[in-house]
Amino acid sequence: MSLSRREFLQMLAVGAAAGLVGDDLISRRAMAADKNSSALYDLPAFGNVSLLHLTDCHAQLIPTYFREPNINIGLGGAKGRPPHLVGEALLKHFNIAPGSIEAHAFTYLDFEEAARRYGKIGGFAHIATLVKNLRASRPGRTLLLDGGDTWQGSATSLWTKGQDMVDAQKLLGVEIMTGHWEFTYGAERVKEIVDKDLKASNIEFLAQNVNDATWGDLIFKPYVIREINKVPVAIIGQAFPYTPIANPRYLIPDWTFGINDDNMQKMVNQVRSKGAQVVVVLSHNGMDVDLKMASRVTGIDAILGGHTHDGVPAPSLVTNKSGKTLVMNSGSNGKYLSVLDLEVKGGKVTDYRYKLLPVFANLIPADKEMTAYIEKARAPYLGKLTEKLAVSDSLLYRRGNFNGTFDQLIIDALLAVQNAEIAFSPGFRWGTTLLPGDPILMEHLMDQTAITYATATVNNIAGDQIKVIMEDIADNLFHADPYYQQGGDMVRVGGLQYTLDLTQTHGKRIQNVVVNGKPLQASKKYKVAGWASVQPIEPGKPVWDVVADYLRAKKTVHVGRPYTPQLKGVTGNPGYAPI
Repeated sequence: MSLSRREFLQMLAVGAAAGLVGDDLISRRAMAADKNSSALYDLPAFGNVSLLHLTDCHAQLIPTYFREPNINIGLGGAKGRPPHLVGEALLKHFNIAPGSIEAHAFTYLDFEEAARRYGKIGGFAHIATLVKNLRASRPGRTLLLDGGDTWQGSATSLWTKGQDMVDAQKLLGVEIMTGHWEFTYGAERVKEIVDKDLKASNIEFLAQNVNDATWGDLIFKPYVIREINKVPVAIIGQAFPYTPIANPRYLIPDWTFGINDDNMQKMVNQVRSKGAQVVVVLSHNGMDVDLKMASRVTGIDAILGGHTHDGVPAPSLVTNKSGKTLVMNSGSNGKYLSVLDLEVKGGKVTDYRYKLLPVFANLIPADKEMTAYIEKARAPYLGKLTEKLAVSDSLLYRRGNFNGTFDQLIIDALLAVQNAEIAFSPGFRWGTTLLPGDPILMEHLMDQTAITYATATVNNIAGDQIKVIMEDIADNLFHADPYYQQGGDMVRVGGLQYTLDLTQTHGKRIQNVVVNGKPLQASKKYKVAGWASVQPIEPGKPVWDVVADYLRAKKTVHVGRPYTPQLKGVTGNPGYAPI
């Protein structure tokens, strides 16, 4: 489907509701009557180069719900600035009207009510329609960039080793990508996809910061220069720098990663010397790292970033010794598509327009070709995907510095099924949201757990070691220097309570640890359940089977307020809105 801008906006105005029934019809009619909804995609072309960017879709081919965080704490220089703003503080900073469709897109506020009003987000068939129409309104001057975390996050992506998403990328028309969770399929599989699938479809996989551990040679191309509307545009790839730490090193034993500022500067200088008039970094650093990189590396016009899943409505403008750099982050789960329009004159960027477009499935009709592909790709697995495990009477979500309700459910299952005193679940930021009354299908559980190293574990761990583990994870999240942060969230805990003092440094943040009502004993060993160990372990029962057994037995689940530790040092922080 390719429509003129006028035809596209007319289609949105009538809600595209033909043939719909029930909640979807009610939602689309409500959205059609909402002036903010009808104007959402009114995006006139500007300039002579347009970059389209999506990132961290985590293999979500079909529309879902995804709740934004109510806790995203920034400390030191990061306090009070994007991306560390939530709820009303975010609305005020970006001048977004409370109660509007954009307020729902960018915050957790009134999530359940707004989700029922506006419907699901994302889905590659809806993204495809949006991309096609943006390309039609900007003929010959667009480039579609994918920031990575694309091949992981669903049952079908796990079962096909990422192939369902690779084929979706090809059909969508992705032109350049970088990676992170892609690497968890192992070096051999990544190279197979890059050398065969992507090369055959003229998709570049870029990373200036992934090298051979023995010889130091680059594993992937560091950059490409594409002529867009007669303007030489350089795209430099930046893969997730901490992949061998945050994920199992044994999956990529011969590759090294890192931020590699010095080499990034060399790459920028190199593409400039080759005539690039626009220099863009396609990054999977996480936004705080991107902001620091923008202050240190000069000559970059824009950083289109991912990893930390921050949906930030406007760019941050960072000053460095030779100019300014725009830093953007485009959210996750296929929920947003960034549009960066650049005006390039006299060999340099002179002006820009930016819009982070929420992808509302009830506003944008599904592309027929992509719909047919998705149905075909999912068909062999529908029996397993649609198994009803239980019904939730709670809002189930994962996103925030501490436990979400879906995290809490996983923790409760680990404690019960593994008969453990303590349970740990990793602070992943991917995973879809369910509304109260929704059935919990196997697909939804896999959305939270589908990784290549998901074995559930039970270990006896001494109290002092438990504290060390928690201190290390807290430092990864709250270190004062963004270059020492890894971009995830705090480990989710069950059976254990603690105080987290954010005014302290490594080794002193975790305080007053209590296990089942008693102080943690340094020398005592506790039975600890967990999953997603980055160390090589014997194959065992995957965590989704453990949680599925728990859900089948429960039939209906209620998750109350998710556990948040006692926090010190958060008074007045605009990234903290406890509920």
